[in-house]
Amino acid sequence: MIDALKQLIAIPSVSQTEYTKDALRYVLTLCKGFGFRVFDGGSYGYAEIGEGEEMMGIIGHLDVVPAGLGWDTDPFTATIKDGQIIGRGVMDDKGPMMAAIYAMKDVKEGDKHLNKRVRIIFGTCEEVGEWEDIEAYKEKEELPTFGFTPDADFPAIYGEKGLLQTEWHTPLKKSGFQSVSGGEAPNMVPAWAKAQLDDGTVIEAKGKSAHGSTPEDGVNAITKLMEQATGPLADFYREKIDMHGNKLHLDLWDEQSGALTLNVGKVEVKGKDVVLSVDIRYPVTYKEADVMKILKQEVEPGMHIVRIGGRGPIYMDKNGPIITKMLEAYREITHDNAEPLVIGGGTYARAMDHIVAFGPVFPGVELTEHQANERINIADLEKARKIYRLTIEKLATD
Repeated sequence: MIDALKQLIAIPSVSQTEYTKDALRYVLTLCKGFGFRVFDGGSYGYAEIGEGEEMMGIIGHLDVVPAGLGWDTDPFTATIKDGQIIGRGVMDDKGPMMAAIYAMKDVKEGDKHLNKRVRIIFGTCEEVGEWEDIEAYKEKEELPTFGFTPDADFPAIYGEKGLLQTEWHTPLKKSGFQSVSGGEAPNMVPAWAKAQLDDGTVIEAKGKSAHGSTPEDGVNAITKLMEQATGPLADFYREKIDMHGNKLHLDLWDEQSGALTLNVGKVEVKGKDVVLSVDIRYPVTYKEADVMKILKQEVEPGMHIVRIGGRGPIYMDKNGPIITKMLEAYREITHDNAEPLVIGGGTYARAMDHIVAFGPVFPGVELTEHQANERINIADLEKARKIYRLTIEKLATD
């Protein structure tokens, strides 16, 4: 499994590049070699085992966010050190998908009889846009009856905050900057930023990357840059922007999922405008319209807002039959009675009904997705493989 993962990591399948197709071809060839039935749909693909009317789905993605700065090793050469494998995508989502592939292989070669089909569905543009890959799959292919996506945390996820990505535009000539740039993607805490002010002063800032849904885990280099800068945009930024939206009166909170988060993931000059790319995760009991109404009131007097994409929150019964079986499998392997969670991250669980985000990150393990030196414990991947195998056996065998 680890050798196969190394080869997958070596494919730099950053979202919206041709390498995503190479990653898809690689995993489908691997699955075909294991005797799975495979299909390449271009932006998506799948591999399937078993027989039956019903179909269990395992849904994940092969695209990754850009490598960014701050790596101690080549992000696209998997490195093993101190029991961990290091490389872009090992946690999000190539490592977990490889664990799921091998779990299916284990089930296929085992002595349990599948009474349902089990299909692993590979997406290639989860990290950006409107998930055109999964939308294309849904248009053309059979939908799973139920299933999971290995793209979050154990023991299981029963809710995900709403996601809203926007661009905030202001004219460059009125911004106080001659030039400004920073960050890699809206859903990454930016690790770098640089600018030249109207008076010619050049400033730079360094931060620490993290997932955009957990800005508290990183250090935002754009925020650090704006703290040093002068001019209308920097003044606006300091007055209006913080990681929980408090300065915008966006301090939304609920008991189920906690506080709203706001991440300025990227700044750049586009045409005659300076553009901030802003990623917002809002609590499960609110709607996108609630957020947009406040944004327009607070931001549009100074900047123009463009909606780039978004997905509503999901919230399901944590005592339902699917999550219950998944928890049984998790607890039998780990002997841990941790309770299901609600997260700020957005997974393919939003894209189809009855899909639960399930692993691979165990309680207490550091989240390194979207960060420099992304890594995962090899022992944890092997344990996830066992949990996924047992889950398939509980949900899809006699």
